[in-house]
Amino acid sequence: MRIDHGKHDCPWWKSETIMKWATNSWRFKMENVFESAIFNAEKDKPLTWYLKKRDRLSSLHPDMSDSIINMKILRKCGGELEHAIKCRCVEPCSTKDYVNTMEDIITGTRICKTWTRVPMESKMLSKA
Repeated sequence: MRIDHGKHDCPWWKSETIMKWATNSWRFKMENVFESAIFNAEKDKPLTWYLKKRDRLSSLHPDMSDSIINMKILRKCGGELEHAIKCRCVEPCSTKDYVNTMEDIITGTRICKTWTRVPMESKMLSKA
């Protein structure tokens, strides 16, 4: 494809890629991937997760505004984390502000942390 079209800038290549591969099945697949992925603080890094979601939404809906994209992504974070981010960020907020706030909340609080229980048998054996 590069041989046929020569050198172009990134926006041109993005529009060409969308024209070539943006079929209904591709849209359906991307929407399902976006809807099924929920943020997990133990396996996902906030920056990469957020930017991946943002890229998926902007490729599906190029005319969607930044504030709507950010709100849709925040809904995928889960109840406590979503509430904490919305309380700390005042509208209008940039993507950078949302990601920084998300990282601060995850590292500074116990939101999104899971607890591992120690079985009672191991406690009993350690006392004996």
